[in-house]
Amino acid sequence: MAKIQDKNVLGTALQVCGLNPLTGFTRSGCCETGLDDSGSHTVCAQMTDEFLAFSFSQGNDLSTPRPEYGFEGLKAGDRWCVCAARWLEASEAGFAPPVILEACHIRCLEIVSLADLKYHELR
Repeated sequence: MAKIQDKNVLGTALQVCGLNPLTGFTRSGCCETGLDDSGSHTVCAQMTDEFLAFSFSQGNDLSTPRPEYGFEGLKAGDRWCVCAARWLEASEAGFAPPVILEACHIRCLEIVSLADLKYHELR
C-alpha cells in the first residue's frame, strides 16, 4: 500500500488505484513510485479499448497475457498505473483514458498538468 507520505495530485493521501488486476510499479495497488521506476507509473487510469490499441501501436502491449510475469493482460474497464509520459502521449493523440485523481501520484505532475488530468477525470 502507499506510504503515509505519498500524496495524490490533489495533495491528499494517495488512494488505491486497482487491486484486480493488482497494479502499481511495486504491485501494491497504488501508483506509488521510487528511484527504480524510470517510467514514472504514476497515473491511475481506467483502461479503454482506444488507449490499449494506442499503447500497443507505441510498442507497449498491455492486452496480451504474460504469465511468466504474473500479468493477465488488461481489458477495457481495468484500472492500471500507467507511465505519465505514455498517458501524455495518448492525451496529445486524442486517446487518453480517464483518470482517478485521488489515485494519481503527485509526481505525475512533473510530466502532465493537473488541468489535463482534471479534464480527463473519470466521472
